[in-house]
Amino acid sequence: MFNNRFGIEIEFTGITREQAAAVAAEFLGGTVGYSNSVTAPDGRVWKFVCDGSVNPQQKISGKVVEATDDYKVELVSPILKYREDIDTLQELVRRLRKVGGFSGSGSGCGIHIHLDGAPHTPRSIRNFVNIIASKNDLFYKALQIEPERMRYCKKIDSYMVEKMNNRKPKTFAQIEDIWYEGYTSNNSRHQSRYHFLNLHSFFNGHSTVELRGFNSELHAGKIRSYIVLALALNNQALTQKSASAKKPQVENEKFSMRVYLNRIGFIGEEFKNCREHLCCHLSGNSAWRYRAATT
Repeated sequence: MFNNRFGIEIEFTGITREQAAAVAAEFLGGTVGYSNSVTAPDGRVWKFVCDGSVNPQQKISGKVVEATDDYKVELVSPILKYREDIDTLQELVRRLRKVGGFSGSGSGCGIHIHLDGAPHTPRSIRNFVNIIASKNDLFYKALQIEPERMRYCKKIDSYMVEKMNNRKPKTFAQIEDIWYEGYTSNNSRHQSRYHFLNLHSFFNGHSTVELRGFNSELHAGKIRSYIVLALALNNQALTQKSASAKKPQVENEKFSMRVYLNRIGFIGEEFKNCREHLCCHLSGNSAWRYRAATT
């Protein structure tokens, strides 16, 4: 699953875009260019742009106060590969946090992960829709999606999922028709994109499948867990013959999530911290399905 390319957008505040670019340039050994973009020695560009959904804040003497729009920051990464780039991304996040970056509660900040759409087929896109639909409730509780962000990452439309499975589209054009059915326009700010799974980016020129269901963090470990989850879900969609949208009965949330994470690739000591981050807000016991399930 780690052969698939991805990009990440991390919204935060606490420092200005200019400050963030300076930190990135120093760490990467790059140069700051137009609009706070940083070109690394390998030629890749890391951008620090303004995002209107961010509530700008800063900390003065330990107190969070309102700030100017310069404090609306979104880190837009270049195309990344997990094995080659995760350490660089995590260290950059740590440095941004160390100089004052944060994504406080109520700030409206989120994380979006874009997955390379090139390997996908109509079958795998249908799989992705059904995988997210079946795990909607578990994911939303595990990821603790903040109420302030719900309008930007709604749960997948059950009516759309039903149409997808009843019609069983065989082409991208047929899937696209179902995705946009009921909407009146198809522009870059299209309302269909504000879902946990966003296919608007796939059909509207970017050729990426976007996952938007993550609160923003400048915690390097949590960000890694989100990226691994996104890559694992993507790989499941690509490799499974089919996927059902039916929601499984969940008696013990932690156990169900642990079993599912193991099934899609979170195996071994390497991903222990990822499993912990993704299960910590769930109820139950990860070791036993029934016994002590309420402890």
